[in-house]
Amino acid sequence: MTPAEHPQPNAPADPADPTGPGGRDEPDDPAAPADPAVELTPAAARLIRVLSAAHGPLMFHQSGGCCDGSAPMCYPRGEFRTGGSDVLLASLAVEGLDEPVPFWISASQYALWRHTRLIVDVVEGRGSGFSLEAPEGVRFLIRSRLVRRPAP
Repeated sequence: MTPAEHPQPNAPADPADPTGPGGRDEPDDPAAPADPAVELTPAAARLIRVLSAAHGPLMFHQSGGCCDGSAPMCYPRGEFRTGGSDVLLASLAVEGLDEPVPFWISASQYALWRHTRLIVDVVEGRGSGFSLEAPEGVRFLIRSRLVRRPAP
């Protein structure tokens, strides 16, 4: 799947699905900005700037595996190959970086989490995956918040 075939950042993966990324807790208001599907804590944004300085442009992939497989993995952009079983959930604007950081999620995980706002955070301790932050003694993790939209 090409990037053009993926949903726009912070937009539903399926435009007919009003509960996809960007869903809101309150009734639709055309003047209100859409809530982001993915947010960064200040600590996560700081770490992304550090990793970007060391490794260049970055990307995230969120799979649906168990244990560390359910943690967001940060890679140099293009090192993790995405395909038709992945959804571009957001392009994260990080202050101090020239390019947004794409945040991908496996389609099967998106189907389960489409009503969830993902919040990327950082905690002390090493994960056991291949994510770039492992040598820093910290790991990314996902916090979440349920997002509901009223029935049409």
